[in-house]
Amino acid sequence: MKIEFFHDVICSFCFPMSHRMREIQKKYPNVEIIHRSFALAWDEADLIQMFGSREIAKKEILSHWQQANENDSLHRFNITGMQETDFPFPTSKNGLLAAKSAQILGNEETYWSVFDKIQEKLFVENKNIESMAIIKEIILETDLKWEAFMTTFNDNKTLAAVNEDLQLAQNYGISGVPFLVINNKYSINGAQPLEVIEDAIQTIAEKEHEPLVLVEDGSYCYLDKNGTWVCE
Repeated sequence: MKIEFFHDVICSFCFPMSHRMREIQKKYPNVEIIHRSFALAWDEADLIQMFGSREIAKKEILSHWQQANENDSLHRFNITGMQETDFPFPTSKNGLLAAKSAQILGNEETYWSVFDKIQEKLFVENKNIESMAIIKEIILETDLKWEAFMTTFNDNKTLAAVNEDLQLAQNYGISGVPFLVINNKYSINGAQPLEVIEDAIQTIAEKEHEPLVLVEDGSYCYLDKNGTWVCE
């Protein structure tokens, strides 16, 4: 089973959703999770177009953080800290290019690690993730080499790869994130509860006769091609 996980670094509801998808990966180790870029506000012009100014954008967006914090089972959002910062609300561009660069230099897990670190810098540590100094902090926390990263970050092929994801999202008819596309035809919209995601995965696996693997509480089970659960 293939799950395409569309998300943006500045998307507050993507923060708890990423945590849930990591739980999904642990419980269903043979599910392939592919990370896709989606830009809510690629650059400053997008924020101004949507909100009128970056100052208004920050105020409006922070009003949504409380809902996202309630959605997050770990309640990690530092809303007060972000309100006290003196920089405008970040745009998507640098964070998405950073995550895509990590993917190109490594793999899906490398992307995921950098994506999560970027989101934690914003939502928990209240750092300006639009700043390349903050991006450098993040990259230096990984096994990536800064010089190689910057070469990839500035490569037009990396921008093209992000744009391919954005075009794919458009082809799927996606207008917001988080958004999951399963096996190219099933979808889950929004930061749904873990149970909803699991039910969808199991239902689709049974319908499509996929050999789904479930690891839980020390048990190893799999759904064979006949749609029967077998546990060892």
